[in-house]
Amino acid sequence: MREDRRLAIDRFYAILDELAERLGGPRLLKDCTRADGWPQYGVEFFLEDGQVRSGENRLRVVRVGSHALRATSRATFWTRLAQHRGPVSGSKAGVGNHRGSIFRQHVGSALLQTGQWPAEVQMSWGQRKVSPAQREAEYLLERAVSDRIGAMPLLWLEVPDREQRISIRANSIALLSRCTGGTHPISPGWLGLDAGNENVRRSGLWNSEHVDDPYDPAFLDVMEAHLKMGL
Repeated sequence: MREDRRLAIDRFYAILDELAERLGGPRLLKDCTRADGWPQYGVEFFLEDGQVRSGENRLRVVRVGSHALRATSRATFWTRLAQHRGPVSGSKAGVGNHRGSIFRQHVGSALLQTGQWPAEVQMSWGQRKVSPAQREAEYLLERAVSDRIGAMPLLWLEVPDREQRISIRANSIALLSRCTGGTHPISPGWLGLDAGNENVRRSGLWNSEHVDDPYDPAFLDVMEAHLKMGL
């Protein structure tokens, strides 16, 4: 079983390596704009400096995400990426809103443990309803989150079908999670080890869902099929 998982993870990364070549390499979210030619629907794969695959000098995936997972959602792939990144212009450039991105919330919760942040920010971070004054007090931390996420290399796979996006996201997380046997180690200095969510700390991923789930290797066939569609 362990060998089967290792082979599945190797196949997953072989697909991503081919995807990276087709895309011309990963992009940094901080450099991306709406005009960059994004698919309407897709799955995101974030890498992170300092987090490498076991025995290799290539970066491992630290987050898998998607969007429009409900039938009524009209969110596009770019609008989801923009929520992770935050605005890049105007008076609130870089501020972002962690209440609209669980990815931002996880990263911010970890940064709270590694710096001197006001008590009011520690209390309000992650709370759904806050006052305008509390929201303003969070701006510096929101900017720090934007800087962190904006520096993470990003790959993406176009997947128009909602059920297939759901499957690729869930099974990728389940496959890579350290909770259930993911083979690539977490570096001792990974920021996620300070995240407020235990599933992030345990899994080695900036994800909290599906980290204890079994995976179905059939999702890799779906990934390969979508990769070939884009060639």
